[in-house]
Amino acid sequence: MQALIEKVGSLSPQERKALAVLLKQQGVNLFEIAPVFKRQDGEPLRLSYAQERQWFLWQLEPESAAYHIPSVLRLRGRLDLDALQRSFDSLVARHETLRTRFRLDGDEARQEIAASMALPLDIVALGPLEEGALARQVETTIARPFDLERGPLLRVSLLRLAEDDHVLVLVQHHIVSDGWSMQVMVEELVQLYAAYSRGLEVALPALPIQYADYALWQRSWMEAGEKERQLAYWTGLLGGEQPVLELPFDRPRPVRQSHRGAQFILELDIDLSQALRRVAQQEGVTAFALLLASFQALLYRYSGQADIRVGVPIANRNRVETERLIGFFVNTQVLKADLDGRMGFDELLAQARQRALEAQAHQDLPFEQLVEALQPERSLSHNPLFQVLFNYQSEARGNGQAFRFDELQMESVQFDSRTAQFDLTLDLTDEEQRFCAVFDYATDLFDASTVERLAGHWRNLLRGIVANPRQRLGELPLLDAPERRQTLSEWNPAQRECAVQGTLQQRFEEQARQRPQAVALILDEQRLSYGELNARANRL
Repeated sequence: MQALIEKVGSLSPQERKALAVLLKQQGVNLFEIAPVFKRQDGEPLRLSYAQERQWFLWQLEPESAAYHIPSVLRLRGRLDLDALQRSFDSLVARHETLRTRFRLDGDEARQEIAASMALPLDIVALGPLEEGALARQVETTIARPFDLERGPLLRVSLLRLAEDDHVLVLVQHHIVSDGWSMQVMVEELVQLYAAYSRGLEVALPALPIQYADYALWQRSWMEAGEKERQLAYWTGLLGGEQPVLELPFDRPRPVRQSHRGAQFILELDIDLSQALRRVAQQEGVTAFALLLASFQALLYRYSGQADIRVGVPIANRNRVETERLIGFFVNTQVLKADLDGRMGFDELLAQARQRALEAQAHQDLPFEQLVEALQPERSLSHNPLFQVLFNYQSEARGNGQAFRFDELQMESVQFDSRTAQFDLTLDLTDEEQRFCAVFDYATDLFDASTVERLAGHWRNLLRGIVANPRQRLGELPLLDAPERRQTLSEWNPAQRECAVQGTLQQRFEEQARQRPQAVALILDEQRLSYGELNARANRL
């Protein structure tokens, strides 16, 4: 039997599935004990589940830059162009995803991998530019659309500012990459350039598999019963009504998302960051769980909705064979919080910890399969299953990295891509002494001042958690002292004429239309949303 397991890659898909079923009857999971197998010659190159969704989204909006993965490097010093070009030639030869394009085969998309491919540097002579103009040039370069059917899906642009000053802009489409993959590319680029610029040869460790192999292996694993096991957990947690998170937007949702976005950066001071770590330690949870729970509490206070669902990305590289591959591995989990203003923050924290542990035990189900199973109402105005993302990185992977060569310094630079995949994203990085938060937001919905105020409220809420982790959610502070004074005095004069138009009934129906999921009535443990209350009233 062991010899058969070791040769699983040489079996046909039907034979692999039969072997998996046979072993499962004996309590053995083939896909946990066997290596990720390589595909057979001539085997159709089906897309991974994640790639299928990217293909669908690209067909809807082929001009969108929302799913571009960029990396920007500043190169100062003498640049060896030949060594740089040779480095990218080696990367393209090493990683099949960099030679991949996509085509329709009947009703289903397939990967098409070129045996070889040239990827010449796109050199743009700009001359000296002030930082604002340079940022706009980089943003324009990042935003140029890809054609998934023609390829290539990696674009390398070298912006020449001076003989000894360049900006290297790398852009991949998400269908062949993710954030981890881009970091792999930069790390291997550095190794290759370091050798080639000195006239040396370099041999990177061989890759055991390629991404197309993983895509087929993943399908075999899921179709052999793993999909049903993991899906049972997620449908039990998330099944039924699919609420849409309605925050106090500055504008109504457009019929179709434009994916235009912006950023607001908030660095928590060292004292607050260290205090949060101490609270997490005292409560027996990770910093991830504490900060996630704080974000869930903020969303509850802002929306009034008791069912808060937040997307959380995970690297999804549990197999050692995938660690150095370039490809679309990242998966997204939907973490649900059931909230009540009277529950203590410590109760929410315990719930967040438990839900995160359960999600980890069921982390391999592709998000796309969950969407297909739950069948939420499809809308171009918002994302399915969740509209807000929380991303926590325990270290600044790739941010601000610098590499020195004999005559050149290479440093990663952060640029705002001006895109937003979701209504709101909180991207948190643990920078050893402090936490740095980046709020990405859809400019269709939010003004910059609104997000800045929201970020400040989150910081105030964190201070309240540090002061007393057992405070009720409804009592955690959001306003700072100046805002409280403004609320009590400037915004609440002793007498003023009511400028609100319409009857109470009309105003209620308008609220029900704009925020149907928001809580309208609370009686003991019962809650009614505006939408539910309006529907009941209309039946009278």
